[in-house]
Amino acid sequence: MAKKAASSSPKRFAYERELLERGCTLIAGVDEAGRGPLAGPVVAAAVVFSVDQITLGLRGEWKELNDSKQLTQKQRERFYELITTETGIQYAISIVDVEMIDRINILQATHHGMNEALAKLSVQVQHVLVDGLKVKSLRWPQTPIVKGDSLSYSIAAASVLAKVTRDRMMHAYDVEFPGYGFAAHKGYGTEQHLAALAKQGPCAIHRKTFAPVRMEQGELFG
Repeated sequence: MAKKAASSSPKRFAYERELLERGCTLIAGVDEAGRGPLAGPVVAAAVVFSVDQITLGLRGEWKELNDSKQLTQKQRERFYELITTETGIQYAISIVDVEMIDRINILQATHHGMNEALAKLSVQVQHVLVDGLKVKSLRWPQTPIVKGDSLSYSIAAASVLAKVTRDRMMHAYDVEFPGYGFAAHKGYGTEQHLAALAKQGPCAIHRKTFAPVRMEQGELFG
């Protein structure tokens, strides 16, 4: 499939429309949230827009749908509500816990989550649009798209579902494991998080195989 030039205009169904012309009518966008943090799960999501939505285009506030990192928290929450309630949209979310991340590594855990989210969809997907590089283990035909979350509505929608789901989980973990600041940094290795890690040591949702956490464990228990 030909590469599409990045554009600020929301022509974000170009990849989907090209696949429609090739006879694919069930096209999923897939994305993840949480590969980089030191704590918490990695979350993957898959979203399938209807043929009518792809053909006619999105209207109104939907046109602002974009990479979750380009949206405010309020916008992400609003789009989460829209995506999960709009007629014609199919979606699924997969949560891969810390134990699996430590067991099979974060890259494989992320790909496992993507496969699981796609398998959980209530429709049989014919083609997948993936943000970034090709996912070798994916069980469906795919098109990897660099910066795909800003070039494809399908991938953007998946990025919103993954990001909001994970952020909500980290807010809940902030209550369960106080003192780390999970609600603020979502598990990323900020100065606040590293200071709390050094003071309190790792908790149950820290990724024990990640270097800063592994170092703290060594200092505490080695």
